[in-house]
Amino acid sequence: MSVQTHTDFDVLKVREDFPILHTLAHGKPLIYFDNAATSQKPQQVIDRISRYYTRENSNIHRGVYQLSERASAAYEDARATVQHYLGAEHSHEIIFVRGATEGLNLVASSWGRKNLHQGDEVIVSYMEHHANIVPWQLICAERGAILRVIPVTDAGELDMDAYRTLINERTKFVSVVWVSNGIGTINPIQEIIHTAHEHQIPVMVDACQAAPHLSINVQALDCDFLVFSGHKTFAPTGIGVLYGKEKFLEDMPPYQSGGDMIKFVSFEGTTFNELPYKFEAGTPHISGALGLETAIRYQDALGRDAIHSYEQELTQYMSHALHEIEGLEMVGKSAHRIPVFSFNIQGLHPLDLGTMLDFEGVAIRTGNHCTQPLIQRLGYAATCRASLAFYNTKDEVDRFVIALQKVIKKLR
Repeated sequence: MSVQTHTDFDVLKVREDFPILHTLAHGKPLIYFDNAATSQKPQQVIDRISRYYTRENSNIHRGVYQLSERASAAYEDARATVQHYLGAEHSHEIIFVRGATEGLNLVASSWGRKNLHQGDEVIVSYMEHHANIVPWQLICAERGAILRVIPVTDAGELDMDAYRTLINERTKFVSVVWVSNGIGTINPIQEIIHTAHEHQIPVMVDACQAAPHLSINVQALDCDFLVFSGHKTFAPTGIGVLYGKEKFLEDMPPYQSGGDMIKFVSFEGTTFNELPYKFEAGTPHISGALGLETAIRYQDALGRDAIHSYEQELTQYMSHALHEIEGLEMVGKSAHRIPVFSFNIQGLHPLDLGTMLDFEGVAIRTGNHCTQPLIQRLGYAATCRASLAFYNTKDEVDRFVIALQKVIKKLR
């Protein structure tokens, strides 16, 4: 390969922080290329979760004893860290949820029930994860609204001219993915938001794949809502974030009810709590929030510019490597992408390829990647997907190519 490294990013040193990367799969060194599904966790995150359960474990916002006060303070410090990471104006605009899926459902249900009426329209795109399609289908069916879909081109990019023509006086909301988990395309999110705002239409951004790879500033974007999942950003599973502008969150009714989202309860009526607690019913995933904070600080310490620069090199290197494989068809050919590569090998089933690669120590994803409409639109029932993170290496790419060529030869 002719691509050279020009950054000071020490990937081998970084890999020392991720214990799972030094394990074996079928007796061979693990090559983990399924980061778009979930990322691995650095030892620092693992240690933070362990420290909470060994030294700080207690419920929050309830106890007057020291342990609870310590845990409560740590939880709110985590919220402040996420606020800074997203560039939000207020910490109470940060809602901890179980993941992006819950955040998307929260907005579709809470905002949708209050604001959608018969004949109204909601816009999503062909590129959406199922979690940003099905909640809108459900609320539109309930409210008598209509779901409109932004088309994608054969290259796997949003048809922005079509998007502009979809907007009309009945459009009430736009919910769109920033970066495709299926094919890696980076969408022109700033333009999407600006176009909607010209018509006073609020916009929600699914930033699940953007968060591990791109810098985010919600005030610069001027998005009205944004979601991401911790488990894709080197944090624990079961924790995620919904950001919402204060004016929208204040106006929305609670999504779930229970402890901590109330100020006063009687059988005659209930007074709900202030933001953000109005949307955080019950005991939250405390250790998850602390793990998420640690993951954010970990990436900050590495330097997000350095991470981005290294990943751009890795993306270019992987692109060159895949194009050298005979019979390989790239699915999605956008030039603006993260290191997520969806492909097929002519005449071979993705499931067979993924299964055989596993025996070579390589973990990739096969299927429709929870983007069935997108994959079908591009002419496939399923694809192979190799998705990389900043702890992956060019040597792993080389070994992946060797393994893939070996598997292709066996299957043919």
